[in-house]
Amino acid sequence: MPSTETFTPERLIEFILNHYILALALVVVTYLLIQELFDSALKKFGFVSPLLAVTKMNDGNTVVIDVREYDEFNKGHIESAVNLPLSKIKDHTASLEAYKNNQVLIICQEGTRSSSAGKIITKAGLKDVFVITGGMQAWQEDYKLPIKVNQKNKAAV
Repeated sequence: MPSTETFTPERLIEFILNHYILALALVVVTYLLIQELFDSALKKFGFVSPLLAVTKMNDGNTVVIDVREYDEFNKGHIESAVNLPLSKIKDHTASLEAYKNNQVLIICQEGTRSSSAGKIITKAGLKDVFVITGGMQAWQEDYKLPIKVNQKNKAAV
């Protein structure tokens, strides 16, 4: 037999009070989804896999910026990468002007610092910016791509 109950605001309030954890979870998930939509709509940089990054690097007009700290960089980095640690990048945004006409690939250890650097670099006026997903960990372990190990630091500053 069909229910004859109707939806009323009082019933909604009663439901929320009886199931406050579910209601709170709905609010949190909705907030996170809206935040993610705004973040992805406002991002001015893209993401590329390490293999696509290699393809872009073979183009010849690409610069790789490694935003790891100097000691991490010296343990192993992408050939011809420029080291500009995330902790110092805001102080050296003027030096990024040299790469204004290049495609810029950003990499860190696991891919988390690169997104922060991407925001800073696009605010500095660079247009063609991509973050390498998975960072050096994916570059070395997942894709087995070559790295260069040396004691000299090729720094952008």
